[in-house]
Amino acid sequence: MLTSKDIIREGHPTLREAAKEVSLPASQEDRQILQEMLDYLKNSQNPEIAEKHDLRPGVGLAAPQINVGKRMIAVHFSDENIQYSYGLFNPKIISHSVQQSFLAEGEGCLSVDRPVPGYVPRYAKVRVKATALDGSEVDLRLKGLAAIVFQHEIDHLNGVMFYDHMNSSEPFSIPEGAIAVER
Repeated sequence: MLTSKDIIREGHPTLREAAKEVSLPASQEDRQILQEMLDYLKNSQNPEIAEKHDLRPGVGLAAPQINVGKRMIAVHFSDENIQYSYGLFNPKIISHSVQQSFLAEGEGCLSVDRPVPGYVPRYAKVRVKATALDGSEVDLRLKGLAAIVFQHEIDHLNGVMFYDHMNSSEPFSIPEGAIAVER
């Protein structure tokens, strides 16, 4: 079982490296790692399990965050009455909107132990293609919180941290026409 101790923190070199594609069909080892990532998210959102194992709650986790340099992400959250619960191999954003959005409360990260106040501009809508844990092809059209979560996790696969997108001189500046997304 993954715990918060398995998650590497900012400053670790793996977080700044581009992750490698996963050979498909995925090996048993890769499927096991991805399942454990998804289980961490589910467990972290269960108050009893989270307290017992000292799990920091999260909605997304990328393999580089557990020091595995492979293109794998897990997400587990609800948005607009839709449940998103996926373990994905080689996710790619294949198209996106021109319009931007940002999380009104700002973003956080399981690999960042400090608050980073400000807005993180993201695409308001994205289309993501990937291979699911069961080997099926997934084609998702996402908006709102879902689009933000997926972009955050895919960024990790490219060695990008959320605060890299922020305006360092004016962290609360809002891109023109951007939509505020409430959690």
